[in-house]
Amino acid sequence: MSFIIGVDPGASGAVAILERDGQLVHVFEMPSVELIVNNKAKRRISPEMLAADLRLYAVKATIAYVEQVNAMPGQGVTSMFAFGQAFGIVQGVLAGLAIPAQLVPAGKWKKWHNLSPSKDASRAKAAAIWPDMAGEFRRVKDDGKAEAALIAHWGLHA
Repeated sequence: MSFIIGVDPGASGAVAILERDGQLVHVFEMPSVELIVNNKAKRRISPEMLAADLRLYAVKATIAYVEQVNAMPGQGVTSMFAFGQAFGIVQGVLAGLAIPAQLVPAGKWKKWHNLSPSKDASRAKAAAIWPDMAGEFRRVKDDGKAEAALIAHWGLHA
């Protein structure tokens, strides 16, 4: 069996795993740890925990679709560096597990799903596609899980 993996990168992102028939088998928040950076507690992706979570799905013909991220106007240098670092960790973990990854711009997968930029729209769409998993998308902060699942769903049909 092989899988489709969708990734919404970043410390508050998420990962979703689909079977080839479109069934959502697992969705989880990006594993992170709290580190002290410049005397402040910051959440950062844990490469070790992410690799452990994905290792089971690293089988032949599995493919990952990762949202392509870019610098955003108005965001601070430090936060953009951390975001870019998270994106690199995701790519490195996938490469280390020999899971091929394709980058997809947010506009591409969102347009395919007929979504607005609203995070609530992503949560509603994911709940509609996988009603038996709707509880995974009920909270406002579950937008990352919804978007990871929708990225994987886009990849399944791409």
